[in-house]
Amino acid sequence: MAMRQDEAVSGVNVIGAGLAGSEAAWQIALRGVKVDLYEMRPERLTPAHTTGGFAELVCSNSLGSEVPHAASRILKDELEALGGLVLKLARATKVPAGASLAVDRREFSERITRAIEGEPLITIHRAECPRIPAEAIVVVATGPLTSESLAADLRALVGQESLYFYDAISPIVSADSLDLSKMYLKNRYDKGESADFLNIPLEKAQYEELVGDLLSGDVVLPHAFEEERYFEGCMPVEALAARGFLTLAHGPLKPVGLERPETGRRPYAAIQLRTENAHRTAYNLVGFQTKLKYGEQERILRKLPGLERAEFLRLGSMHRNTYIHSPRLLQPTLQLRNQGRILIAGQLTGTEGYLESSATGLVAGMNAARLARGEPPLELPPESMLGALLATITDASRKNFQPLNANMGILPPLPTPTRDRAVRNQLFSERSRVKIGEWIAGQRGLVGGL
Repeated sequence: MAMRQDEAVSGVNVIGAGLAGSEAAWQIALRGVKVDLYEMRPERLTPAHTTGGFAELVCSNSLGSEVPHAASRILKDELEALGGLVLKLARATKVPAGASLAVDRREFSERITRAIEGEPLITIHRAECPRIPAEAIVVVATGPLTSESLAADLRALVGQESLYFYDAISPIVSADSLDLSKMYLKNRYDKGESADFLNIPLEKAQYEELVGDLLSGDVVLPHAFEEERYFEGCMPVEALAARGFLTLAHGPLKPVGLERPETGRRPYAAIQLRTENAHRTAYNLVGFQTKLKYGEQERILRKLPGLERAEFLRLGSMHRNTYIHSPRLLQPTLQLRNQGRILIAGQLTGTEGYLESSATGLVAGMNAARLARGEPPLELPPESMLGALLATITDASRKNFQPLNANMGILPPLPTPTRDRAVRNQLFSERSRVKIGEWIAGQRGLVGGL
């Protein structure tokens, strides 16, 4: 450890001992700061968890691809360089899973629990923390199944309209994988200073085929702990299609105001793609939140004009989740904008995925420790996958915020663009490695270091 226990700085509260909370607590203690870690399990279990173990994985046991230069692998390489505990123990408990990193979930949880319990600077409280402690530095990492009492306290802190309790996620596609000759740029009724939406025009036969595919596609069944309850403004696209043949054409695929510029003719229906970032390197399919299985989404959507060779950076989903409106509320340091003593980590930030949760826990822990020591918090370089992820979820210009995971579409463009995906991903990976290495070296030169 960096300090003996009697020399440690006091102290930080961490609420939640999932992937993010465990990583945050470890990183704080690693920097010589005492931690009070609150975990309500096993005294009070969530609808999804069955044990009191830290970092219990309740769905998949995979932490994503290990393929060189994949988005998930880039993030893993960064976490390895930053000293991530979760990644280290995931690799120590891995099981065969082809090109993915999958773990023995029981051994993985037990190893993380033992590591946290064995750290003298971490005091574990096996009890629910119903409110965010006043005045203290706090990392809130309670995950998608945050208790009702803490969620109510968080809602009072951030505002009712800034706390969400479900995911309604549309697919995201890489811009350079689209056939733009089959689409056109246009805002509805030409509103706005520039055309920000790509439009896929559908003739009646194409629309009929799409509706048929949506109605016959295999969907993901809900988990036992999930209640299928959706808001009218955010229904699964296949559920809308089931209400009647013309429901989509009069709803999210309404062509009114989207006449084709070259002919002035209105298509039978139109699918809009909205840009995901200022670089216009990724687009999401507006109104296409879905419970279709991933393979079905790719099969159905690649039938659409211009999406035949689409590279999906994220596929759609709808499930129970709790997360905040990070663009309005969070800084890239993961501090709340209006209360810098409070940091948010894990899925509460609007990130998706086990690896992403642990990554935000690492950053929140690092910065909480710095705050406790009276040092300024740090931001990661935007060219790194983790830095780009944090910059994206905290981008105050984002009006439509949906949870996302690490993907190539969040990275700043390369100085010399290339349409060769393999070359592009390798260049992204190499740039990330250089930038994160330079950043780490630079922080080590500061008083207190990382």
